[in-house]
Amino acid sequence: MPKRESVVPKEMKNIHERFRYSPGVKAGHMLYIAGQVGRDENLKVVEGAEAQFVQAFENVKKVLTTAGVTFDDVVDMVTYHTDMRDLQLFIQVKDRYFTNLNRLPAWTGIGTTALAMPGLLVEIKCVAMLPEE
Repeated sequence: MPKRESVVPKEMKNIHERFRYSPGVKAGHMLYIAGQVGRDENLKVVEGAEAQFVQAFENVKKVLTTAGVTFDDVVDMVTYHTDMRDLQLFIQVKDRYFTNLNRLPAWTGIGTTALAMPGLLVEIKCVAMLPEE
C-alpha cells in the first residue's frame, strides 16, 4: 500500500483544524495540493487582484516547500477564476513562479461564478511529483 501523509504548513494549521482538510497530501511519489486562494493566515481575503493572485501562489509555495519540492516539480495545475477578464494578469503572476520553461505544468483554467469565500478571485489546485527515495 502506498504511503500517505498530510502536509500542513505551520501557517495553515488553523485552516487544517477549522475546516478539517489537509492543504496537501503526499501519496506515493505524488503531492496533491488542495485549492489555494488569496487569503492570509488569518483567513482574511487579500484586496486587489494582483495581490490576491500572489497570495494564492505563495500559499501553494508554502505547501510545496513543506513537502520538500518546488514549482519545478508541479506537473498539473487547475485554476478556477471568478472573472476570466483577469486571466492576462493572472498569467503574469503565474510566470513569476513557473520560471523554468522546460518544467511547465499542464494547466487548465476554468471560469466559475463563486469560490469558497466572498471576494475570492482565484483558486489554484496542483499536483507535484515528489523525489524518489
